[in-house]
Amino acid sequence: QVRLVESGGGLVQPGGSLRLSCAASGNIFSINTMGWYRQAPGKQRELVAAISSSASTNYADSVKGRFTISRDNAANTVSLQMNSLKPEDTAVYYCNADRFPGWGIGDYWGQGTQVTVSS
Repeated sequence: QVRLVESGGGLVQPGGSLRLSCAASGNIFSINTMGWYRQAPGKQRELVAAISSSASTNYADSVKGRFTISRDNAANTVSLQMNSLKPEDTAVYYCNADRFPGWGIGDYWGQGTQVTVSS
C-alpha cells in the first residue's frame, strides 16, 4: 500500500501562485508515475500534470506554461508549482500514484487539498 498526503492548498487572488506538495509513504518502491488531478464542483476529475520516474512530464493544455510538476525521488515527494492562477483553476487537487509507467490513472490517491482562486 501507498499513502499520499497533500499540502499547500489555500485561497489566492487571480494571478497569484501556490505550491502543492505530496508526500508518499509505505510501499514507495512500487510507484512509477505520479501526478496531480483536480475536480471542480459539478465536473469530472481531470488530469492536471503527471511525471514519470524518469522525470518525463505530461500537462493538461489548460495549465501548460503556468504550472510545473517536479519530483524528488529521494524524498518521495511530488510538487506542483502553480503560477498565474485563474478562477477556473479553483478545485480540489488530488495527488495520484501509479504502479505502472505511462499516463494512466494510478490506484493510489491522497485526500485532496482545496485551491480557491478568487478576488
